[in-house]
Amino acid sequence: MRIALVGYGKMGKIIDEVATKRGHEIVARLNETPTEENLNHPDVVIEFSHPEAAFNNIKTCLKNQIPVVSGTTGWLTQKHEVEEIALQNNTAFLYGSNFSLGVNLFFALNEKLAAIMNNFKEYTVQLEEIHHVHKKDAPSGTAISLAEGIIQNHAQYDAWKLEETQNHDLGIFALRQDEVPGTHSVFYRSEVDEIEIRHAAFSRDGFALGAVMAAEWIQGKQGNFSMKDVLHL
Repeated sequence: MRIALVGYGKMGKIIDEVATKRGHEIVARLNETPTEENLNHPDVVIEFSHPEAAFNNIKTCLKNQIPVVSGTTGWLTQKHEVEEIALQNNTAFLYGSNFSLGVNLFFALNEKLAAIMNNFKEYTVQLEEIHHVHKKDAPSGTAISLAEGIIQNHAQYDAWKLEETQNHDLGIFALRQDEVPGTHSVFYRSEVDEIEIRHAAFSRDGFALGAVMAAEWIQGKQGNFSMKDVLHL
């Protein structure tokens, strides 16, 4: 494939390496706003930029009928509008709060456990995420996805918030420590015990591989997708 990278920070550089090893050609490496000219006619765009730039970056690519795989978090109030633009332009958009294979299996496990624990009101749920000190948004997109998975499968909770769980508000603790790539934990606590599921990333390589796999998968498709579609979860 011909891949344009929109956002060429740490993740962009790792995606560059992974995609090249898998035989793809990187035709653009952009930190500026994409245009029809500087994108250089790619088959797909992989977008890992900044929350304040993501919407316009993605919109520009979709309006040029280029499918987009995006992993930028912190802009999701405009996600529905992006999905409409993808449909209007007969192209494809795939958003992932986290492209790691392990995290997406963790998402599925989280939803299954929430459905089971819905029957056991003795337990209160609390989420915790730890990321490197350079991460700008909090909570992480992955933590939000975990919270949404619980809310959809557990009748006790109808919203999430950045603090301790209270009543119908599911709590998320967002911690920033050193160079941690990403650790996410879900705790079910009662007066007598605790159940914990946890995913810890050791590097960003797993995120990059998943993003490239998503780009390979999305070619020739139309519509809006997620990693659940890619991994058949």
